[in-house]
Amino acid sequence: MKKLCLLLFLSLSVLQLRAQQAANDSLLLDYYQNQRFADAADYLKKTYPEPVTDVKVLAKLAYTSKMASRLPDAENYYQRIYETDTTSLTNLYNMSEIVKRRGNNKKALTYAKKILLKDTTNFDVYKQLADLSQNLGDIEGSIVYLQKANKINPLNPDVAYDLSSFYINLKLYGNAENIIDKALVADTANLLLLKGKAQASYALKRYPVTITITKKLMDAGEQAGSIVSMLATSYYMTANYPDCIKTFKILEDGNTGTEASYYYTAMSYKALHNNTKAITYLDKAIEEAISTGVSSYYSEKGDSYDRLHQLKSAVEAYQKSLLYKPDPITYYALATLYDTELKNKAIAIKYYKKYLASKPKDSQKTYIAYSKERIKSLGI
Repeated sequence: MKKLCLLLFLSLSVLQLRAQQAANDSLLLDYYQNQRFADAADYLKKTYPEPVTDVKVLAKLAYTSKMASRLPDAENYYQRIYETDTTSLTNLYNMSEIVKRRGNNKKALTYAKKILLKDTTNFDVYKQLADLSQNLGDIEGSIVYLQKANKINPLNPDVAYDLSSFYINLKLYGNAENIIDKALVADTANLLLLKGKAQASYALKRYPVTITITKKLMDAGEQAGSIVSMLATSYYMTANYPDCIKTFKILEDGNTGTEASYYYTAMSYKALHNNTKAITYLDKAIEEAISTGVSSYYSEKGDSYDRLHQLKSAVEAYQKSLLYKPDPITYYALATLYDTELKNKAIAIKYYKKYLASKPKDSQKTYIAYSKERIKSLGI
């Protein structure tokens, strides 16, 4: 009887000790709900002093450390769980995520690939692998993993956008649009997907579609330069010159105008027969120019001056155009200007000859014939 009482006493003591060591789940829940993960981690550490061997306790310590952004602690706990159980896919994923957050993409990739050995249909892992591969500069690998993730879940907007962006960079615009369209079925108002759709449509020169989508984006508060530029350029391409000017004005007012925005604004004014404004914006395009387009800008500027009958300015603009690129049509423009407006036969002949010597395209047969005829007629 005494032995039985002693055994019962010892059993109760052990149970009581274990009860004292168990964490208070209500308190932990309160910490979690109030985002007090650091407090939760400290509480668990006090409740379960080292050495901790219970996998469930290690999992709690790992989770709270991760959520509290105590990444070295979290990695340590997850590693100890892994040493106990190498088959846990959840633990492998958590290890990959933590190591990635600590900047070791290569090590994170290794853990993520281990999951694929056991589960080849895990969407989150393929998404993680795509991101890690991109971080490591393996663009091909990233695309492959995104393709697999997209095949598993074609409605996920993040993967659809990332994959379509790769396709757009590779000029596979049809592929990009197909990916985006499938994802948009599930979420027609997703701004990320609409951006992808706008990029693909613009690249495919589907300007009316681009206008519709970019207007939606701007109505939703999107004011990125790329969105504004796509909308304004699409207006230009559909001959809606007033709206092109109005839209590009947004960039100008924000001091973010570009060579292209000023050029299309200038050409819109020119199409509206406002050559004075066209010259103003061609000047702005020239100032911003970082490409060989400068030559054509000066040539267009010269033509605008010509239409305004400001002949001296027209000649100067044409000559500046030739400094950047000796374009045959610019020689022809100068020749006819000196011929018909300035009445300078010698210089007119000089530029007609330069035009013919610059080997103009066959499509300019009329100009070629006219130049030869004028050289004979003006012969001094």
